[in-house]
Amino acid sequence: MYVVRVPNRGSPPAVLLRESFREDGKVKNRTLANLSRWPEHKVEALSAVLGGRAPRVSLEGAFTISRSLPHGYVAAVLGTLRRLGLDELVDPVGSRMRDLVVAMICAQVIDPASKLAIARGLRSETASTSLGEVLGLSGCDEDDLFDAMDWLGARQERIEDALARHHLVGGTLALYDVSSAAFEGRTVRSARSAIQKTASEVGCRSSTACSPPPMVCRSRSGSSRATPGTRRPSPPRCKR
Repeated sequence: MYVVRVPNRGSPPAVLLRESFREDGKVKNRTLANLSRWPEHKVEALSAVLGGRAPRVSLEGAFTISRSLPHGYVAAVLGTLRRLGLDELVDPVGSRMRDLVVAMICAQVIDPASKLAIARGLRSETASTSLGEVLGLSGCDEDDLFDAMDWLGARQERIEDALARHHLVGGTLALYDVSSAAFEGRTVRSARSAIQKTASEVGCRSSTACSPPPMVCRSRSGSSRATPGTRRPSPPRCKR
């Protein structure tokens, strides 16, 4: 495309935006727009851009950035998640619930936070990254995230079985983390109520772990009595 000025008898020249093309081995031209009403500086700027020349006016002050959302690590984390097939492992069929779960996974990798903070980071008005816009979740709230957690819970066993079939083969060593909460003292009512089913004395320690039996990963929780200054070794939880 290029800008051309066509002389007019007794009138200013016509300023036309034209395009060259080849047809049956011949070069032809066609007019795309009439720019005669444009001011001269706009015509010159367009002509410079089409000719591959830098515009005469600097573009630094021509634009005002009202908002810029970080996108690089969103693309990296979301792209890796999809290459690993984690979204299809959650649910083979795409849905809003699956997108909410994927958003929570990505958010915990990018910037771990509570469900309320994640929801704020996804909403268009308070977004902290481009994650909500990329997944089409700009209008979600924390209730949507909790609904997605319930939806995911119903699929837990299927997801665990699929992970176990893929990873726990041929005597694979399974490592798991234990989150422990120790309660010691003589008047800790919260400790008594937390372990009233399994302990009646004061010093108690409770733990939650993930122990994978053959081809399946399950959750196990338990508690054991303890005295101040002593620790009991945890019983083995992995058996094949």
